Amino acid sequence: MSTTPSRGMWSSRAGFILAAAGSAVGLGNIWGFPTQVGQGGGAAFVVVYLACILLICAPIMAGEIALGRRTRLSPVGSFAALAPGTRWWLAGGLGVLAGVGILSFYSVIAGWAVAYVWFTATGAVTGSPEDIGRFFAEFTGNGVLSAGLALFVIVTTAAVLLGGVRAGIERVTKALMPLLVLLMIGLAVRAVTLPGAGAGLAYYLSPDLTRLADITVFTSALGQAFFSLSLGMGCILTYGSYFPRQDGIASSALWIVALDTSIALLAGFIIFPVGFSIAGFDPTTSGPGLIFTVLPRLFAELPGGQLFGGGFFLLLSVAALTSTISLLEVPVSHCVDALRWSRTKAVCAVAALIFVLSIPSALGNGAVALFTAVPGFGIGFLDLMVNAWNEFALPIGGCLTAIFIGRIWGVGGALDELRAEGAWFPAPALWTFLIRWICPAAIALILLVTLASML
Repeated sequence: MSTTPSRGMWSSRAGFILAAAGSAVGLGNIWGFPTQVGQGGGAAFVVVYLACILLICAPIMAGEIALGRRTRLSPVGSFAALAPGTRWWLAGGLGVLAGVGILSFYSVIAGWAVAYVWFTATGAVTGSPEDIGRFFAEFTGNGVLSAGLALFVIVTTAAVLLGGVRAGIERVTKALMPLLVLLMIGLAVRAVTLPGAGAGLAYYLSPDLTRLADITVFTSALGQAFFSLSLGMGCILTYGSYFPRQDGIASSALWIVALDTSIALLAGFIIFPVGFSIAGFDPTTSGPGLIFTVLPRLFAELPGGQLFGGGFFLLLSVAALTSTISLLEVPVSHCVDALRWSRTKAVCAVAALIFVLSIPSALGNGAVALFTAVPGFGIGFLDLMVNAWNEFALPIGGCLTAIFIGRIWGVGGALDELRAEGAWFPAPALWTFLIRWICPAAIALILLVTLASML
């Protein structure tokens, strides 16, 4: 279990919590969560989502942190160290690949958000719904521009990581997370005062209890929770490997979950009041159509809408950056541990590789589109990447992690780490039952339902 001296360590428990919460908070909260709420019947989805967070995701998060801290290694090294001579290191390898694969398309979408800060703030996105949709289609159809914006996101992320764990990741996330929360609160206050906001709040807060029996609502909620909390992709495990042993894991995990969930719920208080302020708004609208075509319609008509719109896309950009930092850190940490590279060499090499891999997603929105899933927008190849990593790689990674912690490393070893230095850890018997039985079974159900829906 030897580690490299250059890996680094968080300077404080608060630094770890904010960094890990920043990893979890991203497009999955501000874009993905409201989309899933709309498609899942409003507050009924929220109820199921919260149950999934508490009973499935929080136990796995605590286990991932413990796994990383016990070994002081990146995902591949962690699994290999605790199950030597086996192929369990492949589960860690999936996490490293997920970090690379997700960042390759995530950087493209984050680049769009950065561009829309300027577009909305300057009033470039105006006109009829058709005009706004056409603007988005032409913008994303410019593959060179999309690739350039992705490069900007990747370079910015790499610059943060070059500073190391404390001076880079921790320092930046400590600044960005409070900014993110302040932006969200300000936008939510403005959103709930818009004409028609009451209908949006009613939709968001009034559950359709008949949807609670819908298995697709459960699978969507659990899948969203996994992606939102950065589980199954090695981010939390990697951040856990920098976590001081004297700090308690359980309380830190609960803080991370609470921050992430609060921001996801707060996003709903922005999206739905804003959406219902637009005549003919469909709350089931998803993907780029919701963020880049529906909401700009309101920003263009609202008094002070340019400021509101610029603030919203600034919020989206900040949230995306806190996530890209953790996604890039996973493969970088692996290169530092396994290949004994310096952090500078690892950051530069991995960032260059990810940029190359991002090009198909950037170009796939224009003339060279490999697939077309959304008529008029041509984002098929990017959709393919999203589905492959989010709907399959992350649940598989999470399921393997739960099985490994519960049955290969063993709950005894995991509990020793969770309760190290006399740390508080509530209901160990319940955690054991959840991590050994409920978590793997629930995740396997997600995969089965996803596969069945494709047949």
